[in-house]
Amino acid sequence: QVQLVESGGGSVQAGGSLRLSCATSEYIYSAYCIGWFRQVPGKEREGVATIDRDGTTSYADSVKGRFTISRDTAKNMVYLQMNNLKPEDTATYFCAAGPGSACVGGLRVAPFNLWGQGTQVTVSS
Repeated sequence: QVQLVESGGGSVQAGGSLRLSCATSEYIYSAYCIGWFRQVPGKEREGVATIDRDGTTSYADSVKGRFTISRDTAKNMVYLQMNNLKPEDTATYFCAAGPGSACVGGLRVAPFNLWGQGTQVTVSS
């Protein structure tokens, strides 16, 4: 049973923009902390941004000022707007959900127990 579905990845040049979307169920959207993570082959998965039920957000230092996480209650959707993309943003991006406490204490992977299949983002220089 797929509960998180990402879309919106693609290839862009440096300086460009992409918007990733994460479709969730109403239950997950209303009860969980939702986060975006990314992973490059051979490296650990890292947190990018999270948003809790109240709309409080958290960002990795590497994306602050460039990425924005948001949610659409009517559609049970969570978005990641990525602007001024850099080659180092190239990765597979994952949407994930965890208990409310997952949004507290940093962008750690471990508290998130529901994951999407990922979407590829490639930024060329």
